[in-house]
Amino acid sequence: MLRNPSPYFILALPVALFALVMGVAAASGQNLPAPQFGRDYVKRIALDDRGGIELPEIQGDDSDERPLVVIDPGHGGHDPGASGVDVVEKNLVLDLALALRDALLEQGDVRVALTRSDDRYLLHAERYEIARRLGADLFVSIHADSAGEASEVEGASIYTLSTRASSEAAARFAERENRADRINGQEISGQSDVVNTILVELSQRRTQEESREFADLIQREGEDRIRFHPQPRRSAALKVLRAPDVPSVLFESGFITNEEEAARLASPEGRRRFAETLARAIRIYFVRQREDLLEERPAQLGEDTAADTPPDEPAEAKDETSTP
Repeated sequence: MLRNPSPYFILALPVALFALVMGVAAASGQNLPAPQFGRDYVKRIALDDRGGIELPEIQGDDSDERPLVVIDPGHGGHDPGASGVDVVEKNLVLDLALALRDALLEQGDVRVALTRSDDRYLLHAERYEIARRLGADLFVSIHADSAGEASEVEGASIYTLSTRASSEAAARFAERENRADRINGQEISGQSDVVNTILVELSQRRTQEESREFADLIQREGEDRIRFHPQPRRSAALKVLRAPDVPSVLFESGFITNEEEAARLASPEGRRRFAETLARAIRIYFVRQREDLLEERPAQLGEDTAADTPPDEPAEAKDETSTP
């Protein structure tokens, strides 16, 4: 008896048996109908690499049409991320994500979901696929940076997807999604791969514009509240940002190889400043989106925060306290 038979041996068995049966039938003068392979004889199973993703709970009022923000704490599980003095990235960013979730729920303007709320590992594609499958309106991936031995380097930075990476990813998305119904509201089922690639590229261009707009707001709202790197705005071929129909940013909260910055980010005050800054940027982003949809953008929106505040609520004075 073969303990580990070759796959070719396994495939050959039914073919040999079929030939034997047909030979016996021919010898006896019987006519057997030829089997229609691919119908009743072969069970075809469509393999969907997204089917095993466990979708997280959406928090907030799920009965209304409030926008959905998906927060992604980077790394997790066997992947600790960067390490600093008594600080591990996967734990730090989870604490920051939970603080942002709480701030958004307290604010009450949006619904929130976390890609992970515990110490588990997710692939990059699973992270943005969660956002897509939930129908997210915004995706925020939170990380912490490392500068190796250069312990003096500090400051947060904001990443969006680079144009080149967007173009390279478009064809792959089109190939994978060519059986889906739509991307960003555009019907793509039944289209050719070339047409699908074009549709994905167009969707990504619009998504990238919205991603850059949100990144602008983070930098603006955090100017006097959190420390930024001297070059805070960056673009890169980051896999986690490649959803073609969900505006996405990756926020590097700071360098945990800098002992002072790591301690600040891990402190209750540091988490509070982070959460308040991003929650405010998120709120303003969706206010602007709503104004654009309704075509009622004020004539003088300007760059002041008061112009971004909904008319039914008083403008809040911006905290001018410097970052400790």
